[in-house]
Amino acid sequence: MSTQDTSLTAAPAKKRIEALDALRGVAVIGIIPMNVIAWSMVPAAYINPRAGGGDGPLETVLWAITFVLVEDKFRTLFAMMFGAGVAILLDKATAHPRRDHYARMAVLLLIGLLHAILLAGNDILRSYALTGCLLPFVLGWPVRRLLVAAGVIVTVQTLVAGAFAIFYLVDPDTASVASAEQTYGFNPETTADFLQRSEEGFGERIARRLGELETMLFAAVVQVPTNLAAMLVGLGLWRSGMLAGQWETSRALGLAKRLALVSVPPLVALAAWAIASGFDAIVMASLFFAFTGPFDLLLGVAYAAAAMALFGGRWSGARLTTRLAATGRMALTNYLATSVVFAALFHACGLGLYGEIGRGMAEALVLLPVTLMLIWSPLWLARFRQGPAEWLWRSLAGLRLLPLRR
Repeated sequence: MSTQDTSLTAAPAKKRIEALDALRGVAVIGIIPMNVIAWSMVPAAYINPRAGGGDGPLETVLWAITFVLVEDKFRTLFAMMFGAGVAILLDKATAHPRRDHYARMAVLLLIGLLHAILLAGNDILRSYALTGCLLPFVLGWPVRRLLVAAGVIVTVQTLVAGAFAIFYLVDPDTASVASAEQTYGFNPETTADFLQRSEEGFGERIARRLGELETMLFAAVVQVPTNLAAMLVGLGLWRSGMLAGQWETSRALGLAKRLALVSVPPLVALAAWAIASGFDAIVMASLFFAFTGPFDLLLGVAYAAAAMALFGGRWSGARLTTRLAATGRMALTNYLATSVVFAALFHACGLGLYGEIGRGMAEALVLLPVTLMLIWSPLWLARFRQGPAEWLWRSLAGLRLLPLRR
């Protein structure tokens, strides 16, 4: 990856970059195929297809595709976009840029907590808000230092988690096997507990989640290193000019191809290992927490480079690019709206489909929120300046109502 620095600020932030907005749209859409699993099945199914009760070839193939191409790649991409967005906003000439930034992070944390309590326990906004508080301290770093810092974080995480994984893989004891099977495998008792929990009413859910507030905050803190690495990369790619649309198409596509060649084959090999192990719980936990992190990050960058080349090149101004750009401009609104759609499908107060469908049907339902956001985002932005959640976020952070209508 090139670390050439042309300036601290890659491009003026006054004019929106359609390719960057479209990439943000791809990111918010790309996290849905994994989020639907978290919404529709027991938590272990996010990692292990057997935990969702699926033991057929379709479940195996769908798991392998998402493992290699989707799982944590688009979450990483989403975090990269957040890091680049913070840089863009902090680069704007305001009287108190850092104070404004921390006000935005405080409101985002509040939105994330409400989102987790009311709708989605797997909310990522909480961790983004906490991680975002660190970004002003690295804002002036050159591209090389940003990328090296991200690499160090990912390397340390991989080495530490990998050491524990290898220990349990080489000499698993009865207790560790039982614990892994309960958390990351198909455990009837655990499945029954979550199915029973899925039947609670809206008020019961809020009461339970309020009691778990400390755990929710701790989970957000645990995710900070992973999100920080991705945000540093996003900040570095913005500073390098790639996310600003300043790279030539051949250069961006070349980077995408090289990173794909480095990351995809190891991910395919790890998927093959998981299948050969019969989706052993310890193997699956090791893959998820220890061995995929570096490749997820590299493939996320490959996606970003390819998207910027296409959306800023041959697909510039195309109808799909325009719709994706509108979706990306309303990324926060669409992220929250997806939770509303899935709550209506899977919560007991909606259709109550939690635990009732397989992986194939769950992935098919991804088309519903994706179609809705591609349709409604350009229609909304034709009449309003920004998405409703974005407007609320910035209005609360600025302690004044911003104009919404065009």
